[in-house]
Amino acid sequence: MSLSNISGFPRIGPHRELKFAAEGYWRGETSAEQLASTASEIRQANWKLMQDAGIDLIPSNDFSLYDQVLDAVALVGAVPERYGHGGGDVGLDTYFAMARGHQAEGVDVTAMEMTKWFDTNYHYIVPELGPDTEFSLSSTKPFDEFTEAQKALGISTVPVLVGPVSLLLLAKPADGVEEDFDRLSLIEPLLGVYGEVIERLAEHGAEWVQLDEPCFALDRSEPELDALRLAYEELSKVHERTRLLVKTYFDHTGDAYAVLRETPVDGIGLDFVYGRENMGVARDVGRLEGKTLFAGIVDGRNVWINDLHASLEELKHAEELADEVVVSTSCSLLHTPVDLGAEVDLDDELRSWMAFATQKVGEVATLAKGRGEGNEAIESELAQNVEALESRNESERTRNPAVRERVESLDAGADRRDSPFGSRRDAQRSELGLPQFPTTTIGSYPQTQEIRTARAELREGKIDGSEYEGRMKSEIERVIGFQEEIGIDVLVHGEPERNDMVQYFAEQMEGYAFTQNAWVQSYGSRCVRPPILYGDVSRPNAMTVEWIAYAQSLTERPVKGMLTGPVTMLQWSFVRDDQPNSESCLQLALAIRDEVHDLAEAGVQIIQVDEPAIREGLPLRRDRWDEYLEWAVRSFRISTSGVRDAVQIQTHMCYSDFGDIMEQIQAMDADVLLIEAARSRMGLLHDWERTGYEQEIGPGVYDIHSPRVPPAEEMAELLRAAADVLDAEQLWVNPDCGLKTRAWPETEAALRNMVDAARQAREQLVPAG
Repeated sequence: MSLSNISGFPRIGPHRELKFAAEGYWRGETSAEQLASTASEIRQANWKLMQDAGIDLIPSNDFSLYDQVLDAVALVGAVPERYGHGGGDVGLDTYFAMARGHQAEGVDVTAMEMTKWFDTNYHYIVPELGPDTEFSLSSTKPFDEFTEAQKALGISTVPVLVGPVSLLLLAKPADGVEEDFDRLSLIEPLLGVYGEVIERLAEHGAEWVQLDEPCFALDRSEPELDALRLAYEELSKVHERTRLLVKTYFDHTGDAYAVLRETPVDGIGLDFVYGRENMGVARDVGRLEGKTLFAGIVDGRNVWINDLHASLEELKHAEELADEVVVSTSCSLLHTPVDLGAEVDLDDELRSWMAFATQKVGEVATLAKGRGEGNEAIESELAQNVEALESRNESERTRNPAVRERVESLDAGADRRDSPFGSRRDAQRSELGLPQFPTTTIGSYPQTQEIRTARAELREGKIDGSEYEGRMKSEIERVIGFQEEIGIDVLVHGEPERNDMVQYFAEQMEGYAFTQNAWVQSYGSRCVRPPILYGDVSRPNAMTVEWIAYAQSLTERPVKGMLTGPVTMLQWSFVRDDQPNSESCLQLALAIRDEVHDLAEAGVQIIQVDEPAIREGLPLRRDRWDEYLEWAVRSFRISTSGVRDAVQIQTHMCYSDFGDIMEQIQAMDADVLLIEAARSRMGLLHDWERTGYEQEIGPGVYDIHSPRVPPAEEMAELLRAAADVLDAEQLWVNPDCGLKTRAWPETEAALRNMVDAARQAREQLVPAG
C-alpha cells in the first residue's frame, strides 16, 4: 500500500466564493455568520474532492479567510498593541484590521506590513514582534476545522500549521523595537503555545500534524538551525498521541535536512520539483531511519501535467531514503487554479498538457496507486500521459523560428541607453519642467462596476467594440479631469481597458493562452488569472499607443505610457517548463521593447515599465542569484533602451525586501523608481541611502491595500522622513501601488491629501529662490 497526501488546497472556492463573501462582509452587506457559512462550504467541498479522489492524508487548517501567516499570528496571540486586543480569542474584526487597517468610529489603525511569500506572487502578512511580545493560545481555528471535517465527512485530517521557527523568521521588529532585535529569542515561549496546540489536536484525535518550515529552503545560519533543532526536540516531547510532520518547500533543505533527520519528528516533507537537489542532499546525509518521507513529487506551482513515468522512477529512488514514502505535492496547491474542468474555451491540445489543483489531486492519487499496485493498475492513465507529453514536445505551436533568431542576433549594446543618467536627467527636466516633489500615481484607477459591466457585455456580445471603446474613453476623460483638478503633475490614463497588468498584455502577444476561471489568490480577496505562456513570444501589433495618445490629447500635462516589464510578465504567468526562463524572458523583453519604441515615436515623454516581481524571482539559494540577476536586469534594460535621452523611463516595484539586490536595481538604469514604502514608514529607504542610489525615486506615501485614507500631514511626515534619508531633489510623491482595487471616494480623498502633502513638502523642504 502506498499513501497519498496533499499539502494544501486553494481556499478561494471554484468561483471565488470566498472573495465575494469577504468583500461583502467588509462593506457591511454580509454577516459574520454568512461569511462563516461560505467558508465552511468551501472547506467541505475541498475535503470531499480529495476524499473522492482517494487521498489518504487530507489537510485541514490550510484554509484561511485572508492569510495563513496572519492565522498563525492570531493563533499565538501576537497581536500588535495598536489593535487594542485585550487577550482571549482574536475576533474577526481585529483579524481583518490587522490585514487591512481600520478607520471608522473614532478608530484609525494602519494595517500590518505585507510582502511576498518567498518567490511566489502570493503575499503574506508580516508578524510584528519585540521583546515584550507575549504569546497565548488565542484562536480555536485548527481545532474547529479538524472537528468540522470529522463531523461533516468522517475525515480525520492532517492539521497544517505555519512552523514556529518560520513564523519568527518571517517576522519583523515591532514599532519602536531595534532593527537588530533577535526574533529567535522568543522561540521558547512560542513553543509553549505550539505545544498546547499540538496537545489539543491530539485530544481531538489528530494522527498527524503538519508544520510548514519553508524558511529552511533558504540559506540559514547556525543559530537558525539550532532553533530548528530546539523546536522539534521540544515539540516532540508533547505529541505522544499524534505524529509530527515537518515540511519544507520551494527549494532544497541543505543543512536543515541533517538537523531534521536528527530530531524525533515522525515525518519530513521534501520538495522534489523545485528542490531537485533534495535527493542528493538526503543521500549524502543518510536515510530517515524510523521516519516517513513525504515526497513532493507533483508540482504545486505550475499548470503542466506531471510526467507520470518519470515520477514513478523518482519515487523508486525516494524509497532508498526512508522505509515509508508518502506521495505528495511539492507544496500547497494554493498557487494553482482550482479546476481545469471549468475552462471550456481552451482547445483540446492545450488542455491535454495541463493540470490544475483538482487534476493534480488526481495525479497524486494515480501515482500512489501505481506505486502500490504496479504500473498495470494505471495503464490507461500512463498511456494518456505519454500521448499528451509527446503532443506538447512535437507541437509547432511552441516554437517560432523568427523569434528565436531575433533573440540570438541581439548585439552587446542592445541593453544600453545612449547617455548616462546625469545627461538624461538634465534633458528630461528641461523638457518636462516639473516642480520639486512631482506627484504621480502608479497607473491604475478604480475598476468600477461600470467598467466591469462593460467588459462583461463586450465578452458576451451585448455591445460591440465601438461601444466598449466609447465607454473606456469616457472613463479616461474622468480620470484625466480628476487629476488635473487636484493638481497631479504627471498623469496616467487610469487603465480602464485593462483586466490585469499581465493578462492585458499577454492577450495581445503570440505564445500565450488564456483562461476564464483559473483564478489564483494573490492576497486576501485579491485574485488573479495568470496567463499561460506555452510558446515563443512576440508582439504582432501596438498594444497601448492609441489609449495613451487619446489620454494625452485631453491635457497639456504629461501622460505616462504604462507597460508591464518582461520579468514580471514572466513571473506572473504560468511559464513553460521546456526551456530556461532566461530564454522566455528575453523574448518578452523584445516584445516590450517594441511597445516602448512605438510609444516614444508617438511623442510620449514618460514611459513606466513596471517590474514589481524582479525581487520575487530571486532564487531562494544565494548560489543561483548571480545567474538570475544577470538575465533579469539585462531583460529589463533591453526592453527600455533605444529611446532618446529626454524620454524618461520609470519603473515600479512593491512588497518585497530589496536590500539584497540594490546594486542590480541601480544597474537597471531606470530614470525614476517608484516603490512601496508606506507600510514600512519609509524604513525601506535606508537600503537606498546605504548604497548611494543616484536616480530619482518615489517612495509610496500611502498604502493602497487598505481602505484607510491617511491625512495629508501623515503623508507629509513620511516625505520629511524620506528627505532625511535621500536628497530632496531625488524624490517623487506617489501611492504605494496602483489604485485598481480601491473605490473612488477613498481614492479621491487620499489623492487630494497626497497632493496637499507634496505642497507642504515644497514649502518646508525646498530652499527659497
